Amino acid sequence: MVTKTTDNTKKKTTRKRSKVKKNLVIVESPAKAKTIEKYLGRNYKVVASVGHIRDLKKSSMSVDIENDYTPEYINIRGKGPLIKDLKKEAKNAKKVYLASDPDREGEAIAWHLAHILDLDLNDENRVVFNEITKDAVKDAFNQPRKINIDLVDAQQARRILDRLVGYSISPILWKKVKKGLSAGRVQSIALKLIIDRENEINAFVPEEYWTIDGNFKKGAKKFQAAFYGIDGKKKKLDNNEDVMEVMARIKDKDFNVDKVEKKERRRNAPLPYTTSSLQQDAANKINFRTRKTMMVAQQLYEGITLGTQGQQGLITYMRTDSTRISPVAQAAADNYITDTFGKEYSKHGSKVKNASGAQDAHEAIRPSNVFNTPESIAKYLNKDQLKLYTLIWNRFVASQMSAAIFDTVKVNLSQNGVMFIANGSQVKFNGYMAVYNDSDKNKMLPEMAEGDIVVKDTLKPEQHFTQPPARYSEATLIKTLEENGIGRPSTYAPTLETIQRRYYVKLNAKRFEPTELGEIVNTLIVEFFPNIVNTKFTAEMENQLDQVEAGKREWVHVVDQFYKPFSLELDNAEEKMEKIQIKDEPAGFDCDVCGHPMVIKLGKFGKFYACSNFPDCHNTKAIVKEIGVTCPICKEGQVIERKTKKNRIFYGCDRYPECEFTSWDKPVGRDCPKCGKYLVEKKVRGGGKQVVCSEGDYQENVVK
Repeated sequence: MVTKTTDNTKKKTTRKRSKVKKNLVIVESPAKAKTIEKYLGRNYKVVASVGHIRDLKKSSMSVDIENDYTPEYINIRGKGPLIKDLKKEAKNAKKVYLASDPDREGEAIAWHLAHILDLDLNDENRVVFNEITKDAVKDAFNQPRKINIDLVDAQQARRILDRLVGYSISPILWKKVKKGLSAGRVQSIALKLIIDRENEINAFVPEEYWTIDGNFKKGAKKFQAAFYGIDGKKKKLDNNEDVMEVMARIKDKDFNVDKVEKKERRRNAPLPYTTSSLQQDAANKINFRTRKTMMVAQQLYEGITLGTQGQQGLITYMRTDSTRISPVAQAAADNYITDTFGKEYSKHGSKVKNASGAQDAHEAIRPSNVFNTPESIAKYLNKDQLKLYTLIWNRFVASQMSAAIFDTVKVNLSQNGVMFIANGSQVKFNGYMAVYNDSDKNKMLPEMAEGDIVVKDTLKPEQHFTQPPARYSEATLIKTLEENGIGRPSTYAPTLETIQRRYYVKLNAKRFEPTELGEIVNTLIVEFFPNIVNTKFTAEMENQLDQVEAGKREWVHVVDQFYKPFSLELDNAEEKMEKIQIKDEPAGFDCDVCGHPMVIKLGKFGKFYACSNFPDCHNTKAIVKEIGVTCPICKEGQVIERKTKKNRIFYGCDRYPECEFTSWDKPVGRDCPKCGKYLVEKKVRGGGKQVVCSEGDYQENVVK
């Protein structure tokens, strides 16, 4: 009887517990939900909205221009079941917390959720945290706040401005050029920057110049010096005659040491990462595209399972333009640096000044826990996650370390008035370079003193020509946009993606190259909508959006101030923009279906072959590029260069689908001398190429 009573008591207790209402927390992503629910415990249920649940209609402008630019929102198609579930969960919850991301976009998502779930905007139900760690999450839930309507208004104003531009200009481009085109505030400037750079390159006239590099010896020790000038004055070597004049004055091997200048130089640690600087370094150091950087950073932010420690957010929020670090994180870094390297390596307490124009809404991007070193958690991360986490961890720790100190030496050498200069340096104290070495190798010079004699070994005159500016890479374009105050951390990746998707630009050797279509669109935008591509105008618009966020401007006034002159430009474009006919080019061969001439057309993904007898004949063919190599698998077809939908180049057999050979690396047409498999050409760091076996370990020397 006793046992039975106990069992009944347990059942009643279980039923009673099941009826206890839980607090509902709504975040943006399922991965984030899983991590946060673990930290909050059994009294909380965490679910995901999977991003926005309401947005402007795609089929129309959805902005009531005549009624203070009132947006017309609808529930996003396909999210009906999710919204139904959220409403049900909210109805049964003790309290609803909105924990979307800590930025304008996240604030807007919280505002839309409050609308759909009929929550009171005066309730303190908005929870924000910059990092997904147990302490940060619990602290955030101890101090919830109201939804910040100023942040919502700033996001809403940006969304409406972009909709007004895109949905007003795009129909004109469709009518005057071709269907499927678009224009946007930030993307139009990005496109113009790329085309302006291309025009600079095309207009560039190379100029000849020469250098003379010398190898010298002081006793048995060798060192290098470069020609500086004649008779104490710097001289530019414009041509071979200038070089001959210099060489004629050098009569023997002995050079006099005229001056030895020794200094101590300090190099301060780099600042921790912002979104922009992370995207740039990820491109330059670990070869990540911008989109990939943000995707992997999102994974690190939302949480990774670290064995028995469970799921943890590894970095702070990755959309930020601030270099600020919290005092708590600074103290933790000080402890790590002092314990690992010594007190002299820490610069604890130093303040960082943000760049002008930074919103400073969050900290810089840093590891959530500095003691989670890349080595200690490597086994829990995939290859890409480890690469990016290592980059972020190293940069943060370095930013909290002392300056590196160098001993530098500058030596002036001369003979008969001909002057050479040798520079050398040596690391005296490595400081932050103990974890983040961004310095060239030590360049030691032999000990020299004024009045010493050194011996010339060889002199090497060399002709050069000035080079045009390089095309923009993703990293350098983002840097330029940021320097001009164009866009914000959340806009860079989608902007670059859009101009490629529209085929306004293409990536060639990881550099942006404008297409014919991009040049046509840019010409029209520049002529008829000059403010859209005016960097100062757009930067000022970003500043006004920041003022809306700060509660200093009304968003309706900001939008109205933009739209009134813009509407006049729209009327002018409708009336005066002439229709542009993109002419088909002759392909030089006939259609193998109907016999009519084939032409080259410009489509959504670039140029392609099509029958001139369209619409009676729908025959089309991709334009392929042969590389002069026979297919290594079928030995019959030719290897051609192909592209994925995302414009990534790969190689395949022209007999596809009969032969399914494909390769990311370019076959070279030779077999491996070890195993007989085909050889391919791989790119290596520094711009060189190396021939390697497609399946074995054979490799040939790198060719620059």
